[in-house]
Amino acid sequence: MALISSPVIKPKPFPFSPLPPSIKLSKVLNFGHRTTQTHQLKTTFRRQSSSLFDVSNKNNGNGKMQAVADANGTSLEPEEAEQQRNWRRILLSDVVVKRKRQVLWGRKWNALDIGTAGVILAMHTLCLFAPFYVNWGAFWVAFGLYVVTGLLGITLSFHRNLSHRSFKLPKWLEYSFAYCGVLALQCGGPSNVGDLEKQPFYQFVKSTYILHPLALAVLLYAAGGFPFLVWGMGVRTVWVFHITWLVNSACHVWGKQTWNTGDLSRNNWWVALLAFGEGWHNNHHAFEYSARHGLEWWQLDMTWYVVRFLQAIGLATDVKLPTEVHRQRMAINN
Repeated sequence: MALISSPVIKPKPFPFSPLPPSIKLSKVLNFGHRTTQTHQLKTTFRRQSSSLFDVSNKNNGNGKMQAVADANGTSLEPEEAEQQRNWRRILLSDVVVKRKRQVLWGRKWNALDIGTAGVILAMHTLCLFAPFYVNWGAFWVAFGLYVVTGLLGITLSFHRNLSHRSFKLPKWLEYSFAYCGVLALQCGGPSNVGDLEKQPFYQFVKSTYILHPLALAVLLYAAGGFPFLVWGMGVRTVWVFHITWLVNSACHVWGKQTWNTGDLSRNNWWVALLAFGEGWHNNHHAFEYSARHGLEWWQLDMTWYVVRFLQAIGLATDVKLPTEVHRQRMAINN
């Protein structure tokens, strides 16, 4: 199983300066989204001006560029112009991206890669049957499992409790929520679980991992036939997949930055609604230890509300929140 985690970084202001005549690679910020433990999909982001794409090009007849200028008429060397043409602005964003296409080819596939790709393909294939097996019972089963696996399993357990230790739970409750995360089918490399592997419960889950989602699939089929299987396993699993991926992609592209985190993390309200509060990603990068991601009263954070309830009844302890001093130090206008 994979724990969604963010590397601890030293907070520093991120300068969003206008684009110089040519791209200075030394000023480019690299951001990688981990798809497996052994491979990173390298993505390079940078805020740039719209003149980036206004590049003219002349050919000398031999297939080589002879003279190139940017939108301001500044002459560019062929190599510099080629670099600029490789950048693309993301729709409705001020982020420009240059992505290395190494998702399916140009990489060494291991057993984990193949297994992960197989699960993703199988779940998406199962979703193709959804339009032909629609009923309210299947829909509500999918919605209920979305809350159980997405909120209790991924965001509350895997992310805030196990990855960042934002609060403590009794072992029986910690294990219960972690088991909900297992049913989300978000597997990853063994180093993602770290010290948890020493505990018998997590050793058992790791050694029998695939059996638990399969058991759920059998139960769903027994309870409601193929519609429950399609919606409860296929649609729900794929939905939670993409919501999780949105946190690590959309929340680095669209939204606002409130804190000096030295990266492109954003607070994105619509991802926050879908991901139970995980969309307040700039808040999270600023205060990774915080059990609360929606730091303002209007920032909806369903996961925090559950943690707060558990704290109120004495089940969640050592709940960590950012101090006022830390907030002032991280503020952009500081």
